[in-house]
Amino acid sequence: MEDNLVGNVLVAQSGGPTAVINASLAGIVTEALNHECIEEIYGGLNGVAGILKEEIIDLAAESQQVIRGLKYTPGSALGTCRFKLKKEQDFARIIEVCKAHNIRYFFYIGGNDSQDTAAKIAEAAGAQGYEMRVIGVPKTVDNDLQHTDHCPGYGSVVKYLASTIRELACDHESMGKNNLVSIVEVMGRNAGWIAAGTSIAKRRNQPEDAPHIILLPEVAFNAEYFIAQVQECLKKNKFCLVVASEGLVDTNGNFVAALDNKDAFGHEQLGGVGEYLQHLVETNLQGVQARSCKLGHAQRAAAICASATDMNEAFLCGREAVKAAVEGKTGKMVALVRADSDKYACETILVDLAEVANGVKHFPENWIADDRISIGYQFNKYIQPLIQGEVAVPFENGLPAFVRLAKSPVQPLLPPYELV
Repeated sequence: MEDNLVGNVLVAQSGGPTAVINASLAGIVTEALNHECIEEIYGGLNGVAGILKEEIIDLAAESQQVIRGLKYTPGSALGTCRFKLKKEQDFARIIEVCKAHNIRYFFYIGGNDSQDTAAKIAEAAGAQGYEMRVIGVPKTVDNDLQHTDHCPGYGSVVKYLASTIRELACDHESMGKNNLVSIVEVMGRNAGWIAAGTSIAKRRNQPEDAPHIILLPEVAFNAEYFIAQVQECLKKNKFCLVVASEGLVDTNGNFVAALDNKDAFGHEQLGGVGEYLQHLVETNLQGVQARSCKLGHAQRAAAICASATDMNEAFLCGREAVKAAVEGKTGKMVALVRADSDKYACETILVDLAEVANGVKHFPENWIADDRISIGYQFNKYIQPLIQGEVAVPFENGLPAFVRLAKSPVQPLLPPYELV
């Protein structure tokens, strides 16, 4: 039932993109068009950084073909940022921009830090007595948001990586002579959900299948044990394929491979685990060929290998966010829960933004096998439904035909604002 708060929508995206983040944007726009209390539908470019600069576009001016095309187009169509709102004047400016454009419905699509930002914007609006409903929409390939069964973006990254592991296994099977070690570095800062997800590339009752070793941030890395397990694997197989999370830590809790710089939220920039493990193998095992690959951004942009289930649930989260806001809810995030049924089904609930912000949901200890380098089969029941179905991406001249927003600008109404 609508609460009859009349005004405009503003939606923005933040953090790292996913293969299905734009499906949530499409869900928001599609649902917003159904409500008379919503007059205009605006998009903020480059997250809160763009909103501070009053860089706003008219999403209602986009063609329906483009809005539909967002469902299969990767990347953040509105642009993104890792900008942290720190000063009181930043929050005051956000509310000032919203007042100037009569924004009464604010949607922020993002992960942990983004949900924290949304919570603080909702708090700032309340402190100023400005009625604006703020709803967070979950997004992260890392799958580490609390209070949701899983996150839009996760199923697709796992589908792509597990498919890639199977392809690499075919390649290595033809080349290995019990002397080839291949290391695949995957995303996952503090939680091993992505690395663990690659375990589904392994067929049940096929112990020779890759990946042979999976290294998670939840398990402290022991170099001697790792080398011993690689040796054991090469005795039985032509090759040893290792999947390593970028967030791998040592026994002191320090990242095995971290760069010198940090992002705006104080997070260390990660990368180099693959090269570190490759060097470890090469210096400890004579006659063994070691190679490493870092799939990097390719894993979160692989829309042609996206999960249809993931895309549909991302779209659902966008629609449900609008419904919740129109019904009078604010300061909430849409979360996914599994229906209590034999056949997989997914429902949505609302959780407090403050409870989600900045938390980390680690990979469950009871799903890690006793050897600490493989994943228990019970995890399959969790992950299998999330990778089901293929997205029908249209192709043109042999290549995927992704869409791009026209980005018709909305006239700024306020003086310029300098970001610091």
